[in-house]
Amino acid sequence: MLEYVKTILSKVSFNRELFEKELKKALNMLLPREIHQLKKWCYRRFYTKYPLVLQKVFVK
Repeated sequence: MLEYVKTILSKVSFNRELFEKELKKALNMLLPREIHQLKKWCYRRFYTKYPLVLQKVFVK
């Protein structure tokens, strides 16, 4: 499931709203260890583009 989520996020990364929506959906689908892996991956891949979205979604 994690690889599927990564694929979706990569495909919607052109749009901030879509990216945020899909990222939030992913957090509801994944296991805690997968969320941790996703967080690391997102920060490596998208931090320069969407730092505020990542902070908003991952800081609860």
